[in-house]
Amino acid sequence: MTRSSPAWQWIGFAIALIGVGFKYWQLPHAQASQLPGALLGPGLVAVGVVAMLLRAFGTARFRKVWLLAAATVPVAVLVRMLADTQQHAGTHHSGLSELAIAAGLGLAASLLGTAIGSLFLLRSSRRPG
Repeated sequence: MTRSSPAWQWIGFAIALIGVGFKYWQLPHAQASQLPGALLGPGLVAVGVVAMLLRAFGTARFRKVWLLAAATVPVAVLVRMLADTQQHAGTHHSGLSELAIAAGLGLAASLLGTAIGSLFLLRSSRRPG
């Protein structure tokens, strides 16, 4: 598997999704619905680190890495919303606002990580084509 293989991007996506979702998925419903506070912490750091590594190793261009890593946060919230809906019907009335908050947090965390990764990539001779 080469450095620019798309598999690395999806492996990074899975790692970031588990990183941001692990703590969030275990929170009680009352705490999980208090966004953005429920997502702040090591999970967002994981998203930024994965974005930084994907970009630093030259797996894809800036925008693709940024948006792929950013998507993990709203996906984690969506997984939680679907799981809560399966257990208790009608528990999520503000789903769109929660997804919007999660998307904003994901975009910010992954932008920072992708930007730092780009600085490392500039120092490297291996840039994506």
